[in-house]
Amino acid sequence: MKRRVVITGGSVISALGNDWQEIFKTLKTLKNCVRYMKEWERYTYMNTMLAAPVDFEMPDFPRKKIRGLGRVGQLALVSADKALKSAGINPEDPELRNGRCGVAYGSSMGSIDPLLDFYSMLILDDVKKITATTYIKAMPQTCAVNIGVFFGFTGRIITTNTACTSGSQAIGYAYEAIKQGVQDIMVAGGAEELSAMDAAVFDTLFAASAKNKIPEKTPAAYDKNRDGLVVGEGAGTLILEEYEHAIKRGANIIAEIAGFGTNTDGTHITHPNRSTMSIAMELALQDAQISPDAIGYVNTHGTATDTGDVAESWATADIFKRPVPASTLKNYIGHTLGACGAIEAWISINMMNEKWFCPNLNLEELDPEVGPLDYITGAGREIDTDYIMSNNFAFGGINTSLIFKRF
Repeated sequence: MKRRVVITGGSVISALGNDWQEIFKTLKTLKNCVRYMKEWERYTYMNTMLAAPVDFEMPDFPRKKIRGLGRVGQLALVSADKALKSAGINPEDPELRNGRCGVAYGSSMGSIDPLLDFYSMLILDDVKKITATTYIKAMPQTCAVNIGVFFGFTGRIITTNTACTSGSQAIGYAYEAIKQGVQDIMVAGGAEELSAMDAAVFDTLFAASAKNKIPEKTPAAYDKNRDGLVVGEGAGTLILEEYEHAIKRGANIIAEIAGFGTNTDGTHITHPNRSTMSIAMELALQDAQISPDAIGYVNTHGTATDTGDVAESWATADIFKRPVPASTLKNYIGHTLGACGAIEAWISINMMNEKWFCPNLNLEELDPEVGPLDYITGAGREIDTDYIMSNNFAFGGINTSLIFKRF
C-alpha cells in the first residue's frame, strides 16, 4: 500500500514577502517586485538591467555552524529553519537523528563570490583568497548538505541541481522517498541567489526582458508583446511527512502531495519539447490516480519567453483538453531559477487553501500563438478546488509536474 505524504510546514523568502499573509497582501495589490538594477550598468553590452532582488539579512545563527554558507546557502537555511518551526518540529528532537529524516534541496549552482576567489588564484597565481570554506560555499550541493549538518539530520541527502526544476524535483524526490518507506520526514526545496551572471546567460540567448524603463510592466508571460524573462532570487521549503507519522504527533496538515511526474526531452538543451512536457503532466496525473478534470488550477512555469510560453501552454492544453484556469507567479517575482519550483508550490498551496488564485500580471493582449487555456486576469479568481498542479521546465529538457490535494 502506498504511503501517503502530507505537507506539515513550509516557508518562502521572496520579493513578495517572507510569510503567507504578507505575500497574500502583496499579490492583491497587483504590482510586481521587479526593479531597475543601476549597479549592473557597469556591464558593457548587457541589455537587461532588471531583476527582483530580496531584502534579506542573515539571522544571528552560531557563526561556527554557518561559516560555510554563501548567500544561496543562507537563503536555504533560513527558509528551512522557518519551515521546521511552522511544522512544529523541534530541531533538537532525537527522532530527527535516527536516519528517518532527510533533506532534498537544490539550486542551479553554489554561490558566485567564492568562484571569483578561485578565479583570482588562477589569474594572479596567488592563493591568499582561498580558505577552508571557499569550496563549501561554491559547491552545487551547498544548500542540501549545509541544512543537513546545521540540524544534524542523518537520513538521505538528495541534491537537485537541475536549474529551474531544482526546487520541484527536490519536492518530488522527497515525496517518493517517503512514499516508498525509506524516510518519514523530508525537508525539501530550492534556493537561488541573485547574480548579474544569471541575467547575462539569458541576455545572450535573447531571452531576457529589456524593458528597463518600465520594470512594472515586465515580465509579461503569454502577452503578445512580452520580450523575455527577469531573474529573481529567494528560497522555498516544504516539510514533507508520512501521513500516519504526522497524525501521531498531532501536526497541522496543510495539504497532501497527490502526484509527481518528471522526465527529460532528450532533444535539445534550451528548446522546450511540447510532447515530453505533456508526458510529465500525465505521469503526475497517473501517480495521483485522477483525471485532468479534477484539477481546478495550474500554476504554470510561465517564463515570458517566446518558445517557452508557447510550448508549455500547448503542452498543458494537450493534457487538459479544456481551458483550465492558469497563471504564473514569475510576472510578480521574476524567475527565481533553482528556487522557483518550491516558492511557486508553497504559494500555490496557500492560494488553494484561500480559494483565491492570482492573475497573470501584465497580461494585456493575449498572444494568439499560445495554447487555449483560461488565463486568469483582472483581480484574480475565486476557485474552490481540491486539486491543483504546479509545473516547471528547465534547461536540459528537464520537466516536472506536482499535484497537490487540499486536506
